[in-house]
Amino acid sequence: MVFDKIKRAFSDSASGEGFDDEYLEIDLGQEEKENKVLIKLFVLKDYDDVNEILNSLRQGYTIAIINITTLRKKDSIELKRAVSKIKKTTDALEGSIAGFGENTIIVAPSFARIDKDVSKPKEEKKSRWD
Repeated sequence: MVFDKIKRAFSDSASGEGFDDEYLEIDLGQEEKENKVLIKLFVLKDYDDVNEILNSLRQGYTIAIINITTLRKKDSIELKRAVSKIKKTTDALEGSIAGFGENTIIVAPSFARIDKDVSKPKEEKKSRWD
């Protein structure tokens, strides 16, 4: 009874029709994209290899580990251009970038941070007799 009154109150009085039995079905079992972090290795052989790296970074879930040995031996100017382009894109995506040794660059998206402080080994306490 109460539902009939509510139904009549919301029905279209001009057309005299009640509620239609139409409804919208929402599929809750839709495929969900996995938002797992992907750690991907890259080798920077040419300047053109930068585009593949940048595309992966723009997806937002990729941590890139880039080996720059080949391009470093080949052409240092191209290497500087490539690293500069990667750095600008990383800054635009609010990520972080760091060199690891002389031949590796690590790039992380905004949800991760690279700790650039090198921790020093703890000094052992020496006894006063040493």
